[in-house]
Amino acid sequence: MPDDELEVALHGARARVLADLAAREVADPEVVSLVEAAVTHRRWWVAQWPDGAEFVAGLVAQDVQDALLERRGRWPLCPSCAEPHALDVEPELGPDPHWVCSPYGTVVAPVGGLT
Repeated sequence: MPDDELEVALHGARARVLADLAAREVADPEVVSLVEAAVTHRRWWVAQWPDGAEFVAGLVAQDVQDALLERRGRWPLCPSCAEPHALDVEPELGPDPHWVCSPYGTVVAPVGGLT
């Protein structure tokens, strides 16, 4: 994969995850640093597997979600359910990632489209 295509995929993933963090008002400097770390990690991953570029947004979202769980708790919380739970990224490894309420299988928003 040419470097410019790799960078487009990575910058797109960063932008989508930052948009979701901002929408849920958690995009402080510490969290933005978590996004940068996830993008750096996925830069190596995509360089090794160029066909995975279309999956990188979902993977960065999952990486940030995992990092936030360790530091702050579940994110993003489902806006529909009374019982608090985190949304899941689906597909776990595939194109067009979206946030899903797993108990009901309801698509909440595409990654980058939380409100």
